[in-house]
Amino acid sequence: MSKLNLDPKVVNGARSRAARIAGKVQEFIDEHTTVSTERTVARLLGVDGVDSLESPLPNVFVDRIKDAGLLDRGCAYWLGNTMLATGLSPQRIAEETALGTLDPLKLPTVSAGEAENAVAPLVLKALARIRAQREERETLLGKLGEGKRPYLYVIVATGNIYEDVVQARAAARQGADIIAVIRTTAQSLLDYVPYGPTTEGFGGTYATQENFRIMRKALDEVGEEVGRYIRLCNYSSGMCMPEIAAMGALERLDVLLNDALYGILFRDINMQRTLVDQFFSRAIIGYSGIIFNSGEDNYLTTADAFEEAHTVLASQFINEQFAVLAGIPEEQMGLGHAFEMDPEIEDGFLYELAQAVMAKEIFPNAALKYMPPTKFMTGNIFKGHIQDALFNLVAVWSGQSLQLLGMLTEAIHTPHLQDRFLSIENASYIFNNARHIGDEIEFKENGIIRNRAKFVLSEADALLRQIEEDGLFSTIEQGKFGGVKRSREGGKGLAGVVVKHGDYFNPFIEPMMRGVK
Repeated sequence: MSKLNLDPKVVNGARSRAARIAGKVQEFIDEHTTVSTERTVARLLGVDGVDSLESPLPNVFVDRIKDAGLLDRGCAYWLGNTMLATGLSPQRIAEETALGTLDPLKLPTVSAGEAENAVAPLVLKALARIRAQREERETLLGKLGEGKRPYLYVIVATGNIYEDVVQARAAARQGADIIAVIRTTAQSLLDYVPYGPTTEGFGGTYATQENFRIMRKALDEVGEEVGRYIRLCNYSSGMCMPEIAAMGALERLDVLLNDALYGILFRDINMQRTLVDQFFSRAIIGYSGIIFNSGEDNYLTTADAFEEAHTVLASQFINEQFAVLAGIPEEQMGLGHAFEMDPEIEDGFLYELAQAVMAKEIFPNAALKYMPPTKFMTGNIFKGHIQDALFNLVAVWSGQSLQLLGMLTEAIHTPHLQDRFLSIENASYIFNNARHIGDEIEFKENGIIRNRAKFVLSEADALLRQIEEDGLFSTIEQGKFGGVKRSREGGKGLAGVVVKHGDYFNPFIEPMMRGVK
């Protein structure tokens, strides 16, 4: 039963509007592909490694096709065609293309159907590998169990994957349920994925498939030690959204930051590029059983949490519908929000509680991701610890799922091990002592909490009504989300967007969408 007494007609109307908004964008997505989407296809078909200049082979192969103006048929077509002409594997094809001993575009061509049949066994092999990782996760969860929700979610960010392993194991022993390896500064703007293990980064560690493998192995080992499954999180956003999603699926990541709008607003990546890429990345995420985290919390770092709360809710509705179109079940939708109200606002705690309970009531089955206070953290560690405690209280009260723990030293430095311990101790204490507070307390009719939730829902519905009228592209251009304006033709990566040929095919989307086993 609703504790906020929200009008279901308004909720359903907002959700329907978001579905139409996402559906209109999907029409554009279905007509386009991108270099990163095609590199993902190459990776899933077996292309990996780097050439003599350390350029990733998926980039080398896809760039050869794009530079010739032929990427509209899709990477899978050219790999399948070359396999039939030469008998080589996709890996060998990419290697010889990089060496200059093979030009896949100078071979006799076959029909799209023949090329698709050629790669079909490799598609099934890739899907089986991803499915095996999903089944392994389920096996380990059954064997080891897991922590209670809200999951205690902490970060490591040394820049060195081997040092990250040390810190991640320590955090798991301290009680963490999810380890997020923060990505090195600006990796989201690289139009390639670095290769191999890395030991240098800035504000984080490079997201590479080998780094994923190293950390997954470490967390599996410490999970056996502590007697619970430890989830691994990284970032599937930026210029390589679907590639990192594929790597995460292959190496059994459990959570990926993956938002339909984040890269557009906060990294100035072209909106056409991002919206096309997010679809394939989410199809992979849905198939692999990964929880995605959306980035609505970031809006409140550039806009006011009191005045702009409705934009968070509107974006949650839109992110939900993009996820539906990609075949992601509700349980894998980590829709984001944040505890970012100015602490000087009277009754700010009540407004935060209203927002969090509203998110839980509107998206009851979603794996909601709740982010800690950052904007108004001052370096006063004592006040900061109290702010984090209030954040933790709202989380357990409202039934959040993934709780990125606040650090008392936020705004001072990257957390030390002892900072993380104090944050885990804070959350564990509050979660245990207030475990069922949400079941016990009801909200007053016409009180601050109910009225605030109804107001925010009404404003979100009005915004969605306007977005439906204007279109999502125009809405972003107007700066309606996070107060950030972006041009449809601007930003990074537009040159990597291609209109599909009539015979184009991506051999992974359809079987992933229907959950092939």
